[in-house]
Amino acid sequence: MNKLRTWIRRIVYYMKHDFLTLENVVLSFAIVLCLVWTYQSITAMSRNWDLSEKLAAEKRELELINIEVQAAELENEYYKSAEYQELLARKSLDKQLPGEKMVVMPKNSDEAKTRHQNTTEVSVAEKEYSNFEKWMKFLFPSY
Repeated sequence: MNKLRTWIRRIVYYMKHDFLTLENVVLSFAIVLCLVWTYQSITAMSRNWDLSEKLAAEKRELELINIEVQAAELENEYYKSAEYQELLARKSLDKQLPGEKMVVMPKNSDEAKTRHQNTTEVSVAEKEYSNFEKWMKFLFPSY
């Protein structure tokens, strides 16, 4: 029991005189203060980065909305124009200007619809290469 008390007293003495000196306490306080300051700085920078990204996204969205509004205004101006009203009247009401004649064309027959389909299709028969041959062609084009 005496050995335990002696051992505890030695540790307390060692702690008081070697570890808990004014210099060690001030140094520990400075290290803790620096760590807290660094953590708070990193947190603030992270928060500022997130806010700047959010602001940039909001600006892009605002710009997109402004462009959509301008497009809608231009479309409304077009719908109010005499040119659009004339085209709409010609299309839906079969109206015409004085001196114009309407020509009604017959609908295309099946033969007319399929006449040029065969000439536009180009069939290219490609040889199936193995993986090794593909690599050889890629690495050595003259292969």
